[in-house]
Amino acid sequence: MRKKWLLPFCLLVVLVLSACSQGGFKADHEYDIEPFEFTNQHHEKVSLDDLKGKVWLAQFVFTQCQDACPPMMVNMTNVEKDLAAEGVEDYKIVSFSIDPETDTPELMQEYLDLFDVQDQSRWEMLTGFKQEKIIKFAMDSFRTLVADDPQNNNVIHATYFSLVNQDGKVVKTYNGYSDVPYEQIVKDVKALVKAGA
Repeated sequence: MRKKWLLPFCLLVVLVLSACSQGGFKADHEYDIEPFEFTNQHHEKVSLDDLKGKVWLAQFVFTQCQDACPPMMVNMTNVEKDLAAEGVEDYKIVSFSIDPETDTPELMQEYLDLFDVQDQSRWEMLTGFKQEKIIKFAMDSFRTLVADDPQNNNVIHATYFSLVNQDGKVVKTYNGYSDVPYEQIVKDVKALVKAGA
């Protein structure tokens, strides 16, 4: 009698385990993002609460950047295209300016227009805060570097893309400048969106 039940039980366990492993998402970390309310390219206020319930990808850039930022923007537009090809729609892309005194909403819009963005409504180009604020915010919330360059008037920053879940926690970080793991980013965004659906 015991053997009769053993095979169906084993099959059930295998099915449950395989279902859990397919499309599942495993966070690398969970960094709480501190509350914020910044201004986007349309002069609209965007807060952490506005983004709650959405999966989003974050990056730190600035419009006068001549080296890392243009490739990062191109790479993020490639991520957007790959997500569109996979039918993923319920997410946002958030770009925080690290030079807010220069980067007006109008400049942030002009900068976005330079790139082959598929759906601009998905992008929040955020500015409207103090330089000291973004330096602290980047480190405290994203564990990423933004700093004044002591040798000139530029700003230096890390070149990561960060994945944020529906609860406003940074759960993964990827190289956004070179060797961008496009497939992994798409897989992770899909899994997070599906988990929250």
